[in-house]
Amino acid sequence: MLITIAGLVIAWSLRPPAVPDPGAATPQDELRCGATACRSVVKQEVGVDSVELVVGEGAGRIWTSGASGPNVFELTIASSGARIDGSSLQCVDAEVAVCLVRGEVGGEVLGEVLVRRSGAWTRAQVPYVASGAYLALHDVDQDAVADVVAVQRACKVDADCGRWFAQVFSPAGGELGCTPVVREAESLPGWPTVTPDPSDLRQCGA
Repeated sequence: MLITIAGLVIAWSLRPPAVPDPGAATPQDELRCGATACRSVVKQEVGVDSVELVVGEGAGRIWTSGASGPNVFELTIASSGARIDGSSLQCVDAEVAVCLVRGEVGGEVLGEVLVRRSGAWTRAQVPYVASGAYLALHDVDQDAVADVVAVQRACKVDADCGRWFAQVFSPAGGELGCTPVVREAESLPGWPTVTPDPSDLRQCGA
């Protein structure tokens, strides 16, 4: 009896390792967005790096990979209900690279920005809101770093509006200025790609 048991123990210890079932792998925490698995929505190459938006049920993340190494940032506008689609990511590659993530919710566009300096990605702490449904990158002050251009409605929310202006922010923080108010969005400089010149800007609210 003892000999039989010893033989079984030896046979068990010498068994070949089990081949894992790839379909049965337990998802890692970083692969989940909220309560569901993340799915990729859009990805862009930014020089030696890749930036990708992944979303789940009411949550999302921004993945960066490449020479800067892997990084994961919470996609805060997704948790605010913004719609994330193929047009939600705009990146401008330069010595200081800038990526804008944007999504529409309730007639406004919400945005957040990542900046790569000296090979490292960081989040710009300022959230962006465009009541005029336009939010994009453009180097307005011509310093080789893309700025954030937001079109705003110069009237109360839900009002029938005939007053529009562009507001410009530096991703380093701070407001660069606003364009004069115009009677229709099509009159903004460069429409439909709003590209104000530094000479177009004045202090916002003046």
